[in-house]
Amino acid sequence: MYLEIFETIKRALFAATGVQNPPLTDGGTHADFATAIAFERAKELRRAPMQIAEEIAAALAKDPSLKGIRIETKGPYINFHTGSGFLRSSLEAALQPGYGTLPLKTGRVVLEHTSANPNGPLHVGHIRNTVIGDTLVRLFRKAGHQVEVQYYVNDMGRQIAIVAWGFSHLDSSRKEGEKGDHHVARVYIAANRELEKDPGIVAGVDLLMQQVEKGDAATTALFRNAVSECLEGFRVTLSRLYARHDRFVWESDFIRNGDTERLLARIRRMDECHEDGKLWLDLSKEGFEKEYVLRRSDGTSVYAARDLAYHIWKGRNFDRMIDVLGADHKLIGSQLIATLRLIGEKVPEIVHFEFVSLPEGSMSTRAGKFVSADELIDEVTRGAYEEVDSRRDDLDEETKLAIARSVAIAAIRYDIVKISPEKSTVFDWKEALDFERQSGPYIQYAHARACSILGKAGPFEPAYEFAMESEIALAKHIAKFPYVIQNAVRDLKPHLIATYARELADLFNVFYQFEPVLKSTGMTRQSRLTLVQATKNTLAETLGTLGIDALVTM
Repeated sequence: MYLEIFETIKRALFAATGVQNPPLTDGGTHADFATAIAFERAKELRRAPMQIAEEIAAALAKDPSLKGIRIETKGPYINFHTGSGFLRSSLEAALQPGYGTLPLKTGRVVLEHTSANPNGPLHVGHIRNTVIGDTLVRLFRKAGHQVEVQYYVNDMGRQIAIVAWGFSHLDSSRKEGEKGDHHVARVYIAANRELEKDPGIVAGVDLLMQQVEKGDAATTALFRNAVSECLEGFRVTLSRLYARHDRFVWESDFIRNGDTERLLARIRRMDECHEDGKLWLDLSKEGFEKEYVLRRSDGTSVYAARDLAYHIWKGRNFDRMIDVLGADHKLIGSQLIATLRLIGEKVPEIVHFEFVSLPEGSMSTRAGKFVSADELIDEVTRGAYEEVDSRRDDLDEETKLAIARSVAIAAIRYDIVKISPEKSTVFDWKEALDFERQSGPYIQYAHARACSILGKAGPFEPAYEFAMESEIALAKHIAKFPYVIQNAVRDLKPHLIATYARELADLFNVFYQFEPVLKSTGMTRQSRLTLVQATKNTLAETLGTLGIDALVTM
């Protein structure tokens, strides 16, 4: 209902003013919706905003689409009051399963995320990519989009060649119980140490890269086996984080199927192309001074060439492409987009994120200085168990462990996604686990509290009579959920849903603190229980969109 009324008012504002995207916001405590469009028009018309607001309000009052909506001006602002039917309809929708799900859209979306080099375990820097990407996937599906989630496997770069060299020249046997990605990391770290001691090994690594590009069967198998072992470990970690990919796309496939060579043939015909041993593009007219190298002087293609081929394939098979990439890929991503435009292909939308670190500092897989995602999850789970154990000595061990695992993932995922992607952050697991600090567990706890209230209440008939400020504020926030889903998808900003979830938990806790539910009587009790049920459903849908369990008890 909120979304429908919001769009209706925006259309009416456009009809009254001619402004293509008229500003419209939540009205707060003063109204259901409000606009400051008179300020925008005042600059153009050179008249007082208050006078313009009155003229626009008069025009809106004649619009039949706004029938039943009371329009008033407060100085230069125009406020819209929708009446009690608005909250009733919104809460009726919120009581239904799947609340917030938007109508199905046409077209297919491909979203690529994580895509970490398979040379060692995922660490906390990688999982910011995973959490942002997976939350976007969940948001897009909630918004009615058909989404395929892809992991682009770098299986033929220099780092993988170093892994392959290590497997063929060092003691690379797998230890009992060793996870595949941790095994690969151990070999990679050892191989890098050998490279530091003997730079002559570089020639052998280069030879492996040439052989794998030529399709040498033995070398290809060596690369493929090492990468597959690492991906096996990645899948376990991703599953622990509740993230799943629909398809793993191998970089080498775009060499095998000829797509990379066909791309380079097209590039050669461009005025911007240069060959002086290596093959590169001059993108200076697009604002890039650095040469965009696509093929080395030894004849091997570079990652950028294969990435272009991959994006051409995606663009021809999907209607919309979204990539989640670290801030260190901004130049690469911009060059990719510029080149795709030059050759007339569809370009991706890129969500860049700044890095997340631990209080201990930065990490390096090559140097062996990193905290793996597995270690992080284990540590946070231990902390979560201690918290649950101290609070709930009435629960059996298995239940406490299950709650602890869910709380740990909630702490990690929420703490990572709550920050806007373009901002760097430090993950402090003790703060992330604080049940009182507006964390993931804090939101889970609000859901569990709603479940507890409803469990004690017994059957009731829904009612919709609200008089108290905390009741109305909570009901209005519940109504906004579909609107927030739409905005988060439109702007590719997953932190918006995290902010909404925290605000919903805050408003529910204020309501619960000031308005007795179980001790109230008559229509007031029925209405407040209806509000608790709508809150529980909305929290469950919101947590699901965040990839967090909606726990019944904590």
